[in-house]
Amino acid sequence: MSSLSFLAFDLGASSGRGILGRFDGSILKIEEIHRFPNEPVAMAGHLYWDFPRLYREVLAGMRAASGLAGSDGIAALGMDTWGVDYGLLDAQGELIGNPYHYRDARTDGMFEEVFKRIDRSSLYRETGTAFMRFNTIFQLMDTVIRKPRMLEEATDFLFTPDLFAKFLTGRKVAEYSIASTSQLMEAARPVWSGKVMDAIGIPVRLFPEIVQAGTVVGPLLGSVREETGLGAVPFVAVAAHDTGSAVAAVPGKPGEVAFISSGTWSLMGFESPTPLITDDSFAWGYTNEGGAWGGKRVLKNIMGLWIIQECKRVWDAKNEKHSFGELADMADRAPAFRSLIDPDDERFFPTCDMPSRIRDFCRETGQSVPEDAGSMARCIFESLALKYRFALEQLEAIAGKRFSALHVVGGGSKNTVLNRYTANAIGRPVIAGPGEATAIGNLIVQAIALGAVAGPDEARDLVIRSFPTETLVPDAGLASAWNDAYGRFRTLAKT
Repeated sequence: MSSLSFLAFDLGASSGRGILGRFDGSILKIEEIHRFPNEPVAMAGHLYWDFPRLYREVLAGMRAASGLAGSDGIAALGMDTWGVDYGLLDAQGELIGNPYHYRDARTDGMFEEVFKRIDRSSLYRETGTAFMRFNTIFQLMDTVIRKPRMLEEATDFLFTPDLFAKFLTGRKVAEYSIASTSQLMEAARPVWSGKVMDAIGIPVRLFPEIVQAGTVVGPLLGSVREETGLGAVPFVAVAAHDTGSAVAAVPGKPGEVAFISSGTWSLMGFESPTPLITDDSFAWGYTNEGGAWGGKRVLKNIMGLWIIQECKRVWDAKNEKHSFGELADMADRAPAFRSLIDPDDERFFPTCDMPSRIRDFCRETGQSVPEDAGSMARCIFESLALKYRFALEQLEAIAGKRFSALHVVGGGSKNTVLNRYTANAIGRPVIAGPGEATAIGNLIVQAIALGAVAGPDEARDLVIRSFPTETLVPDAGLASAWNDAYGRFRTLAKT
């Protein structure tokens, strides 16, 4: 077959990229062609996404792709973003304000408001979704209470990647994986839960059809073609939740491997054909999110590299600048197991002076207080590795199976120090890579949609052929020290 070019947009919580993928029938090669920051905007006491600027950057990436794709042009394009956030449209198809950022404080107190209206256990068993303060349901609960006129004015609700689809193609849909992050979809089937929406007072009329990953939403609008230089390129609804795209590129057989999609968040789980909803999954905060192939990703949200990212932001502002690679090296040279934190403690969730909050946690728990960047980075990485062990043990109890290795994909897979600590903490191999899993998963779903790749098994083989991985094995000589540290960590950790 002749070479095909696909365009993936991958928007994360701190930056966005346009990735050009070229597939020659055997190997997939990728190239970053456009990168841009994605910084939230604080205004009048709230935190927003700057959607119009992001849209402008996506158009810029499409123009860049138009010039690089060659004579055959772009075969398809797809979009993935973070989960839960959304925009409301009015009858003219215009945004009703900029979308809120999921770290905005408007969801404070919304747990209590939701649980006044629907029982906590019933909500979990209906949706299979773990309770996170930023879930769409809690954001909408705030709107129901504080801004009901917004819902009266609105004619459409669209998640972030689906907003892009609407403005690029004119069609309004909700892709399955992104819809599943909302806590508004039934666990057993891809339909909106009227039971939940009626209880909360959310108008069901706002919500579009749920479509599976691989659905061709439509060709680009004429105005978009004119502005970007692209033709009638089909927009494919990929696994629009970035974790869903990342998991699609895990180089292992679905259901038989455990994974971490490692970035700002660490999402640990495994793929299951059906939701797993048990007393333990409820108590331990495991969620059931939609997968690229129509099943479920049974997983746990762990705070992840957000903590070191926030530390770096604070240090950079003080002109104490270190790259992430330098911080990893500094951590590895610092003394081991001096202090530990629970990465999922609520104090580490918001934008904040993260180093001060880590020091406060250590003081309150009677531990040595890390003062320099290397000691603090060591504390973060060791704590994350031990949290991964904690979560993996829970995951195996829920799944009723033991996973022989842990696959780490995404940007965090490039952190060899953290991956080595993780292998030592869990006592089994860590397989790291591919680092660009989210963009790769986005691209292979497009390739399947156009018939260039036969299906998920062939797509996984393509990933293995095209992208190298690194296997890190545990150091048996350190097992006792890591086990002792885990005992200490268990006294600090929550669910």
